[in-house]
Amino acid sequence: MGRRGVVLGGTALGAVGALGLVAPAEAWTWQPAGSIAGAGTGMDPRYLWDDECDALVARLFERGEVELVNELLADWTHNDEALPAGLPADLAAFLERNRQLPSWIDQAKLTQAFDFYERRGTYLGVLYGLGSGMMSCVIPREARAVYYSAGGADMKDRIAKTAKLGYDIGNRRAFGPGGQMVVTCLKTRLTHSAVRYLLPRSSHWKSGAEESLPISQADIMVTWHSLATFSRNKLVAWKIRMPAADSAAFLHLWQITAHFLGVKDEYIPASWDEANVQSRQVLDPILRPTPEGIKLADILLNLAAEYDKGLTKPVLNGFTRYTLGDQIADWLQIKRSPMDRMIKNSWPAFIRFKEGLVNLPLVPNLYWVLDEFLRLGVLFFLNEGRRIDITLPTGNNPNYS
Repeated sequence: MGRRGVVLGGTALGAVGALGLVAPAEAWTWQPAGSIAGAGTGMDPRYLWDDECDALVARLFERGEVELVNELLADWTHNDEALPAGLPADLAAFLERNRQLPSWIDQAKLTQAFDFYERRGTYLGVLYGLGSGMMSCVIPREARAVYYSAGGADMKDRIAKTAKLGYDIGNRRAFGPGGQMVVTCLKTRLTHSAVRYLLPRSSHWKSGAEESLPISQADIMVTWHSLATFSRNKLVAWKIRMPAADSAAFLHLWQITAHFLGVKDEYIPASWDEANVQSRQVLDPILRPTPEGIKLADILLNLAAEYDKGLTKPVLNGFTRYTLGDQIADWLQIKRSPMDRMIKNSWPAFIRFKEGLVNLPLVPNLYWVLDEFLRLGVLFFLNEGRRIDITLPTGNNPNYS
């Protein structure tokens, strides 16, 4: 049994060896030649953040303009909308400059990506929510940053904002006119800078943090791999047919996302092979439980309990165990139940049935309609019918002041 084969069945995303021992973090060796830029400095991204955005947001705090900015940006939602009047000049200049599409964008791949989402949206929804979302609880830096920042005080709101990004990326016009993904990414980038400004002021976060500032370039790519690389490899492991055009389009969608989140192009993998090499270095060795992550997992798995009295929790638990494996589920203290075996046996059968119909006329459109209904239902539940607005936090988790 190899180190990478235990947790997730050899799907190019693992964390522990046969005895459950976590490998130590390695020195940065991934080469920028494997990036979409094709070259770069090769600096360790664990010690790089987002200098331009961080300096801007620090000025907003120092000038007392954060609440004004949140109010003005609330109605800025679509990629092709003009910026709101009244924004501070430096913020307006930053957003205008950074909303421009990169020169390497491929519109044909973006069109193919939506076609891929039409046919595979069900699987991606499960993988994003009960795979990647729950994996975040065993990414120590991410778990601590979420738990002690403002988002940790209202996880339903925090997940709603994360879910918005997952919804916007699957839109037909995600990065084009009428879409919202560029705006969503830029607001998230500003939020990351606000967290970097605020969280070092939290004694609770500082007492357990291994880093001087949260959300480094490497941390963003860790989350990127927990979403993009993990999901792609799981689809392969589930034997879902992925033609080369689909695979390349899905990668391109996430490459553009990383770019708009402020990741330097020299750290964005140019291929899935390079993504797997990078993932093995930055994600696989760091997965482990923390007290904060265990508490977050419990909160996430109980979000629906106030409405269904815990009826769906065994299903959520079972899918988490199925997608992430026994080791991570045990780390998160997820109880076993008969539902585990039921999901293990029924999900592959469901995939075979669904895949058998996917090439029939109109079936992909029907899948999309059903998936869209479910996605909108989840967003409605998470934000209780209100519009989801990504805002800059003005403080840390008040429960750990």
